[in-house]
Amino acid sequence: MITKTTPIQAGGCVMTVRIVTDSTSYIPYDLREELGIAVVSLSVSFETETFREEEIDNATFYQKMAASKRVPTSSQPTPYDFYSLFEESVRAGDPVVGIFISADMSGTCQSALTARKMVLEKYPEAVIEIVDSRSNCMELGFAVLAAARAAKASQPLEEVVRQARHVIERSRFLFVPETLEYLRKGGRIGGAAALLGAILQIRPILTVMDGKTEVFNKVRTKGRAIQAIVETFLMDVQQRGLGEVAVHHINSEAEGKKVAEMIKERLGKTVPVYSIGPVIGLHVGPGTVGVVYYTREMC
Repeated sequence: MITKTTPIQAGGCVMTVRIVTDSTSYIPYDLREELGIAVVSLSVSFETETFREEEIDNATFYQKMAASKRVPTSSQPTPYDFYSLFEESVRAGDPVVGIFISADMSGTCQSALTARKMVLEKYPEAVIEIVDSRSNCMELGFAVLAAARAAKASQPLEEVVRQARHVIERSRFLFVPETLEYLRKGGRIGGAAALLGAILQIRPILTVMDGKTEVFNKVRTKGRAIQAIVETFLMDVQQRGLGEVAVHHINSEAEGKKVAEMIKERLGKTVPVYSIGPVIGLHVGPGTVGVVYYTREMC
């Protein structure tokens, strides 16, 4: 069920802009509740079990993943997973803004668009805006939060969408995996490159560009990679100002906290540390750490 944000007046009627995202945004539950953000869950499947990402906690998932002979798989929500949420808003006379994982990473956006078409066939007056974040995790999450804050501040739909796009255009996600094996199995990197990287201790710093995972830089050792990520973040902030920042980790909380402390020592700012859940975690692998942020000016 969608929680309403602050009502606004439009055309003499009380209207509420409602915000929907997917589970790969990994927005903390308290923020979702505070800002009335609805979440549609992707799913993960082991050989004999399937779980909605929202229904399995990270500790349990990564324990099962470590014990499994095969890497689990992920799947997008169906159009019907979105339909009831959209219809509920439309029947209340409220517009919807949906902001989702990159269409180049998942079919989630397409499912939402299909659901939108289904709703419009029944309710031609419906207003449903779908935004492709071109990323995932809190790079998606920050765009969702910006939209939700604008909605709660009684901004019109056009401004809600503009705020989301403003963050998307200024955001960056830099991360380093513990191993290249999960990326190899997922087809993100070739087997020869993964083997050479392991032998030479080459650590790629990865990022998301134009909706896809790309190599940002290559260094020796994970420690140097983390240092390079922090230095890149600090340089961006010095040049363009800071919007928001968070540290991400995949089943590696202690290391995530160390990265957050590195930033705090340099910037004098406490940085939240957020765990990445099963859907993204199974593709990149446990031990991954990174920094996600957006700047006030364009990157």
